[in-house]
Amino acid sequence: MRKFISIFIGLIILIGASALAYYLIDSNKKEKPPVKKVVKTVFVDTVQNKTIPIQLPANGTLVAKNRIELFSEVQGVFQYSAKEFRPGQTYNRGQVLLKLNAQEYTASVQSAKSELYNQIAAIMPDLRLDYPEVFPKWEKYLNNYDLNKTTPKLPEISNSKERYFITGRGILSTYYNVKNLEERLVKYTIVAPFDGVLTEAVVTKGALVRQGQKLGEFIDPSVYELEVSIAKEYSDLLKEGEKVSLTDLEGKKDYTGTVSRINASIDQNTQSIRVYIEVKNDALKEGMYLEAQLEAKKVENAILIDRKLLVDQTQLYIVRENVLDLVEVNPVYTSEKKAVIKGLKDGTKYIKKPVPGAYAGMPIKIFQDKKQAKTND
Repeated sequence: MRKFISIFIGLIILIGASALAYYLIDSNKKEKPPVKKVVKTVFVDTVQNKTIPIQLPANGTLVAKNRIELFSEVQGVFQYSAKEFRPGQTYNRGQVLLKLNAQEYTASVQSAKSELYNQIAAIMPDLRLDYPEVFPKWEKYLNNYDLNKTTPKLPEISNSKERYFITGRGILSTYYNVKNLEERLVKYTIVAPFDGVLTEAVVTKGALVRQGQKLGEFIDPSVYELEVSIAKEYSDLLKEGEKVSLTDLEGKKDYTGTVSRINASIDQNTQSIRVYIEVKNDALKEGMYLEAQLEAKKVENAILIDRKLLVDQTQLYIVRENVLDLVEVNPVYTSEKKAVIKGLKDGTKYIKKPVPGAYAGMPIKIFQDKKQAKTND
């Protein structure tokens, strides 16, 4: 009997423990709250197709369009300059930039000219007797001959007999020798070919200048050229005469230039084409760094958007009845930050800022600021 009672009590305790455990387990279960669908608020814009100018960014440094490097073709001592031969000095067209001492060479030129005069004078008696018909023009030439002026052109030879006679006396060879010496004498003086400024001066007055030595650089500060490089795929979009917007490095000053030249060859290393932009402004200096916006062409019925809005480069999210939809677009031009696209109808709403985790069919809410909300009301 005692054994039976012990077994009965153990069963009751076991059943009670099981019931208590079940109760505790059941009381710890928490009901999962219903999942709330989060509707993201997005910024949108409305398509308004219009003419979009395609602008190609480029940059470069200014170089004077008219510039010459001064070199000496003869040897001599630097004797004279119309102004002080220093960097920054301005010269007017026709003023002497640099003149070398040419006294010795001038004497040799005068000697050659005197020899030509003597040779012509020596044939005058023969011309009077044998060729009286040509004598007057040679006499006139001799009378007008001035050793202190440039040797005039010889009288025109009218027939072969006259030519043989003049050539046989060595007059033609002496004449061309004189002209050669005179041409070289001119090289002792370098004259400013245009109004400009001396940007570099290597020699000073009194210095010995040797043949082939560099003397300095002379530029025209009124006209500059900006050399820029653009990708070859845009080469057919540019035309000479196109206006170009230019800005300085700080973006504080704006200038306007014109496409003056387009190189016909492609740089094999960079696969780009060089474009030259002409610009005029008194505030510009050679060597300045400028950024250019080249207006390549105008695209009709297109819009300009941020490039980061494109999906796989050819798709864009639009909004239809508060739901996102992914549609195909035609990117006409893409730059580092912007893209010009076609293919959307006027009035179509598209997202203005990227939406994280966006997908086609995603429900959204269009953001409206207070001003817009009042307007809609």
